[in-house]
Amino acid sequence: MKDKMHILFVSQYFYPEVFKGNDIVFDFVKKGHQVTVLTGKPNYPKGKFFEGYSFFNKKEEIIYGAKIIRTPIFPRGNGRGLSIILNYLSFVFFSYFTCLFRIREKYDLIFVQQLSPVTMALPGLWIKRRQKIPLYLWVLDLWPESLVANSNFKSGVIIGIIEKLVKKIYNASDIILISSKYFRKAILDRCDDKNKKIVYFPNWAEDVFTNPKKATAQIPQMPKGFNIVFAGNVGDSQDFESVLKAAELTRNLPINWLIIGDGRALSWIRSEIETKKLDRIYVLGAFPLETMPIFFSKADAMLVSLKDIPIFALTVPAKVQAYLASGKVILGMLNGEGNILINESKTGIAVNSGDYRALAEASTKLVNLEPSKIRIMEENSINYYNEHFAKEKLFNQLESLFLT
Repeated sequence: MKDKMHILFVSQYFYPEVFKGNDIVFDFVKKGHQVTVLTGKPNYPKGKFFEGYSFFNKKEEIIYGAKIIRTPIFPRGNGRGLSIILNYLSFVFFSYFTCLFRIREKYDLIFVQQLSPVTMALPGLWIKRRQKIPLYLWVLDLWPESLVANSNFKSGVIIGIIEKLVKKIYNASDIILISSKYFRKAILDRCDDKNKKIVYFPNWAEDVFTNPKKATAQIPQMPKGFNIVFAGNVGDSQDFESVLKAAELTRNLPINWLIIGDGRALSWIRSEIETKKLDRIYVLGAFPLETMPIFFSKADAMLVSLKDIPIFALTVPAKVQAYLASGKVILGMLNGEGNILINESKTGIAVNSGDYRALAEASTKLVNLEPSKIRIMEENSINYYNEHFAKEKLFNQLESLFLT
C-alpha cells in the first residue's frame, strides 16, 4: 500500500450530521490522504433535511478538503414505521445508481462506518466488487440484534433475510473493526472464515471534552447537594423507570439527579416527577454539545444507564468516553462490557441493569466518600481514557492498519 491513500468512506450519515466517522475523514485529510465520502442528504436526528439541502440539490461538495458525493434519500421523519423504512431503503436504492454512474475514481480501499441500518454497507460491497479493493467494515451496531431490541420485529421472515444479509456483508469484508470487544463472538459466528481478522477500534470523546475551551456559555444554576448528571438521549433504552425508582429511595438524602438531553421518555419523566413529587430530579432539557464540559465540571458524578436487554450488554455507550475524558466519577446501571469497564478501571461504581436498589446504594456510597477517594477516581478516569481511547492514538493505529 502506498504512503498516501485515496480512501472511499461509506456511511448513510455524515457531516453536518454528528457521527464519529466525521472525525476519521477530516483527520485523514489533514494527514495528506485523499478521501471521498459516499453518503446521503443530511436529515438526522430531526427527520428533515438540514438547511441548504433537499432531495435534489447538492449532489457533490467539498467539506474541509474531503469530496462528498451525496445520494438522494427520503428523510427519516419521526423515525418510526414507514418513514424510517423508506429512509433506510432509499439510501440503498439511490446509492446503487450513484455507484453505477457517479463513482468514477479509483480508490485504494473502502472504509464503511456501519451503524443502523446494516444495509448502509451495501454500496461499499458494490464498489469493492467492481474495483477489487479491500473493504474495512467498522461495526458500531450489531444486526439483527439491534433491530430486534428496538422494534417489533422479533423473528420471522424479515429477521431471516437480514441475518443472511449480515453474513454476506461480514464474509465480503476483508477486515472487520469492532467498537466493542463483546462483538467479536457474534461476528465470528456469522463468518465462514473463523480466522477472519477482527480489530478492536472503540469510540473516543469529542474534542470539546479533551480540549475544553474557556467556559463562556450560560447554563442553569445547579442545585445544592451531590449532583448526579445524566447527559444524552433520554429514551426507553436508558431505563429511566429504574433511575427514578433509585431517586425515590434517595429522596431524603442530599442527592440530586439531573437530566440533560432530549428524547421520547422526557414527557413521561416530567409526569412522574409531578405525580410522585420527586423534587430532587431536575429535567434541564437539551443544550449544545459545546456547553457539556461546563455541565460536567459542575457535576459530582455522571450517570450512564441501559435496560436489561442482551444487545445492550455488548456495547459501551459513547457517553462513557466523554465522561472518562472529562475526568469524572461514573455511576453506572448497565450490564456487560460497560459495567466491567467502570468497575475494573476504578473510575466509579457500576451496578447491574434494572437494579435500582443497588443504584441508590451506590449513589449513597459516592456521596459519603472522602474527597481524596473521589479525586483518585477522577484521576483514574483521565488516565484510563488516555490509555485506551485517546483519538490521536486510535487514528494512528487505524492509519497503520490501512498502510499494512
